[in-house]
Amino acid sequence: MAKILVVDDAAFMRMMLRTMLTEAGHEIVGEAANGLEAVNAYLTTKPDLVTMDITMPELDGVGAVKEIRGHDPAARIIMCSAMGQKAMVVDAISAGAKDFVVKPFQKERVVESVNKVLGL
Repeated sequence: MAKILVVDDAAFMRMMLRTMLTEAGHEIVGEAANGLEAVNAYLTTKPDLVTMDITMPELDGVGAVKEIRGHDPAARIIMCSAMGQKAMVVDAISAGAKDFVVKPFQKERVVESVNKVLGL
């Protein structure tokens, strides 16, 4: 079981991920609606893994990955992107994200990615 921080500006997406991940046996230790909240939540909750949306207000997912990895180079982050954001996904992986999942989410793919990144 991992402690996971869920980051997405859409409450519906956060709820969907929360449900998928808790059903898979993980604990959601926090949620954030933008990149700035994500960085602060990461520092306070110290999760094992972060699911990070790319397109968000205030600070986007790529910027948040850079910030978080600046504080913790070992941070494990999975990017969540809509179709057609390939360039942004490449930027996110370059910034240190470990994997990406495409929206709309498929539970099997989300759980597989989380387990892979956690080495389970």
